[in-house]
Amino acid sequence: MTTNKKEPVDPARLASLAEVAINVGVRLSPGQDLLMTSPVEALPLARKIAGEAYKAGAGVVTTLLDDDELTLARFAHGNDASFDRAAGWLFNGMAEAFDNNCARLAISADNPMLLANADPDKVGRASKAQSIARKPALEKIAGFEINWSIVTYPSLAWAKLVFPGEEDGVAVQKLAEAIFSASRVDLPDPVSAWRSHNEALGRRTKTLNEQRFFALEFVGPDTNLTVGLADGHEWAGGEATANNGITCNPNIPTEEVFTTPHAGRVSGHVASTKPLSYGGTLIRDISVRFKDGRIVEAKSSTGQQVLEKVLDTDEGARRLGEVALVPHGSPISQSGLLFYNTMFDENAASHIALGQCYSKCFANGGSLGREQISAQGGNQSLIHIDWMIGSGEIDVDGLDEAGGRTPVMRAGEWVSLAQ
Repeated sequence: MTTNKKEPVDPARLASLAEVAINVGVRLSPGQDLLMTSPVEALPLARKIAGEAYKAGAGVVTTLLDDDELTLARFAHGNDASFDRAAGWLFNGMAEAFDNNCARLAISADNPMLLANADPDKVGRASKAQSIARKPALEKIAGFEINWSIVTYPSLAWAKLVFPGEEDGVAVQKLAEAIFSASRVDLPDPVSAWRSHNEALGRRTKTLNEQRFFALEFVGPDTNLTVGLADGHEWAGGEATANNGITCNPNIPTEEVFTTPHAGRVSGHVASTKPLSYGGTLIRDISVRFKDGRIVEAKSSTGQQVLEKVLDTDEGARRLGEVALVPHGSPISQSGLLFYNTMFDENAASHIALGQCYSKCFANGGSLGREQISAQGGNQSLIHIDWMIGSGEIDVDGLDEAGGRTPVMRAGEWVSLAQ
């Protein structure tokens, strides 16, 4: 006698996620090439995405795979000098592809604890080398020159961290269901649901842009932070139009509206409200102090050495490139889950990002050069790392240049201004 055992990852939902990735995420244009990166474990999703891409008229879909065991082999056996090297030729090739209008899609399924037992010095050096090598490609993404997006897949190691104590299959199934819900692919018409969601985020960004705030002030437990906003900043959220004219959703899922801080006008102190998973290391309880836009003190309860290496990547690594507002009542927050994954946790809480700013968060950003963006307060860096500072205990006010104050969030929720 045989029994039908339910698959941990529902194939029908996975197919819907692939459809959303192509038709909502990158919104691939007929004839356009696609560069996709994926962990080996996420091949079931990568295959479905490739199929959807070709259905949409893709030119060539090129997929680059990575594997946790290959990564661990380097840290177990690599010679010391290898940790200061990275495959710059690969990122140069990516930049050339983007110059030729190739779209970009990344599948994330990271094990947040992959490098927990690795030498923190080697982790930091390898991350810095990778940041330097990928600069040509990152600049194309940060400059929003082409349509791009990120989606996620429930890897076993990630699932076991989110659902400790569960059997392997059950943990993967629960994480898959959480991903499908947050990505809106558990609804009857996911593409239509994304259209409505984008419209709601668009209304919120329109309201914030009309306010023309000079700064935002965050106040709550262990937090009193003033984030000056860049001159000529623009709020964005949900879908956006890249410089190649294609409108896409860079993040699946997304609940945030965000803009560019002024790199020289951030002051005060702030504490993280969720752990940061970075480069296979979990950095908990981050606490920093800013002066004149720059982090001058930083500590964490775990991952301190990696945090210090990140902050020393370059001058811009200690300054902000993004500030984002997310209501505590967002669906991802209300799930009650800690995902240990920035793609999800950043959509459960307001957050800031160290490093590179996005040119699209300026009025006429597509026509601005690096010098003009810097002159208006936009930060330049090899990194862009989001970490969460919002919760149900954080208030946010918008400040005008004269010091006038407008409530934006109370106890982590939007006030009527931004509904």
